[in-house]
Amino acid sequence: MSDTQVDPTLGGYIAHRLASINCHSIFSVPGDFNLTLLDHFISHPSLSLIGCCNELNAGYAADGYARAKGVGACVVTFTVGGLSVINAIAGAYSENLPVICMVGGPNSNDYGTNRIIHHTIGETDFGQELRCFQNVTCHQAVINNLDDAHEQIDTAISTALKESKPVYISISCNLPALPHPAFAREPVPFFLDPSVSNQRSLEAAVEETLEVLHKAVKPVLVGGPKLRVAKAQKAFLELADACGYPVAIMPSAKGQVPEQHPNFIGTYWGAVSTSFVSEIVESADVYVFVGPIFNDYSSVGYSLLVKTEKTIIVKPNRVNIGHGPSFGCVLMADYLTLLAKRIKKNTTAMENYCRIYIPPGRPLKCGQGQALKVNVLFKHIQDMLTKDNAVIAETGDSWFNCQKLRLPEGCGYEFQMQYGSIGWAVGATLGYAQGAKDKRVIACIGDGSFQVTAQDVSTMIRNGQNTIIFLINNGGYTIEVEIHDGPYNVIKNWNYTGLVEAIHNGEGNCWTSKVKTEEDLVAAIATATGEKKDSLCFIEVIVHKDDTSKELLEWGSRVSAANGRPPNPQ
Repeated sequence: MSDTQVDPTLGGYIAHRLASINCHSIFSVPGDFNLTLLDHFISHPSLSLIGCCNELNAGYAADGYARAKGVGACVVTFTVGGLSVINAIAGAYSENLPVICMVGGPNSNDYGTNRIIHHTIGETDFGQELRCFQNVTCHQAVINNLDDAHEQIDTAISTALKESKPVYISISCNLPALPHPAFAREPVPFFLDPSVSNQRSLEAAVEETLEVLHKAVKPVLVGGPKLRVAKAQKAFLELADACGYPVAIMPSAKGQVPEQHPNFIGTYWGAVSTSFVSEIVESADVYVFVGPIFNDYSSVGYSLLVKTEKTIIVKPNRVNIGHGPSFGCVLMADYLTLLAKRIKKNTTAMENYCRIYIPPGRPLKCGQGQALKVNVLFKHIQDMLTKDNAVIAETGDSWFNCQKLRLPEGCGYEFQMQYGSIGWAVGATLGYAQGAKDKRVIACIGDGSFQVTAQDVSTMIRNGQNTIIFLINNGGYTIEVEIHDGPYNVIKNWNYTGLVEAIHNGEGNCWTSKVKTEEDLVAAIATATGEKKDSLCFIEVIVHKDDTSKELLEWGSRVSAANGRPPNPQ
């Protein structure tokens, strides 16, 4: 079928709608309830169906693809597939990512009967899966007739895009191949009603903010993760250029703000901040937090030395000023742009930072044959980075080591801090690489996390991806060790390179290396970026089980203290 022909079936309509929103790769696991729908995705000239090894990874891949392209999609079978993918969909919900989660459902004739269907828990009520998804999606649609199917599909997809959250669509297995007059013509392109600020509220918010900021002696500006969902990165830079304040980011906002900005000072993460950043932020008399998320992890066990009365919080559609006024119906981008036009430059805090700043040292070179250290590994990863790369950091010590990387302009960066699901990075790397084919992804994954989702390295090879995976083998769940140690944090060691070679099985382009010293690492990186630049490169890095970043040691002890707080007196 050519691009101009219209497939008049339900399956063809869904395929066309996905292609029209620039979602060209669909991550799937086949099951008997979704097979006919998959046929239509395969036959659409603008779509690629990416078969994954399990539903969890299909969901993680859709998450990664949404980070690269703005929207992702996955399709699984009823209940056994849906309840497997739901963990990944919950993660996408927490990260404000629009993911279209489609499930092949029972035959439409079986709804409302007393029949028991396979792939269910053996009850005649088919609503269990739907009820589970209601808590982790912003919209749900169950399509078991054709008459309103086009309306339900359009509503679901447009809601995902507007809310920047996942949606759930169940499609009866006997419907995708059926035509309907509503599908026979070219559908109207999606048009989302643009959100607009209330002008009076916007003006009042900006005036109140200026009154506070112009009285301040040494204010600072801190970017948060909701810059992405608010699509306010450009407006944030306008304010950063205009105000002259030091510019920091919260850890989960890394990659949202160019680190080449002259006022960029690093990551504000309480006690584990970039050197000299917490001193500047916490000593400020006003801090402007744009799109923050303050949870127990980002606040290092609720230990930030930030006072509410000194804080201006800019949310995607609201501005809160200290203990005082709160202004609703104010879009973040509008607010930042107008504030940038009216603000007076104040460089006092930036000058203070420049006075106390000392450039960071570089890790000592390992001796000949000496065991490789983690900080030396990341020194070499730093030297690899260009605008043509993107970094994926798995939950664990890679959070802290990757946070210290200085990203070149244009270099992508992703991690999942709010949900923190170990194993996320394998599927997310697959999806991100599929969506950002102009970048070579560098994934930093711990051995414990890799054991959860390792299978879909197979899918990366199958699809010709040239990702570089650094598998950091330290024998266990190191991040958990630093929060609360126990024998459960030690895992069975695998021959990780041997596993990937078995998965490769001589089909596709894949190269592996096991490194134990700095010399091994240098040679492996040279091969991965040279002779094997078009292959998936898997580099297993053997390090000591206690070799962690100093930030994890500090963070772990504070999170442990927060977790261990006794019950409040009754």
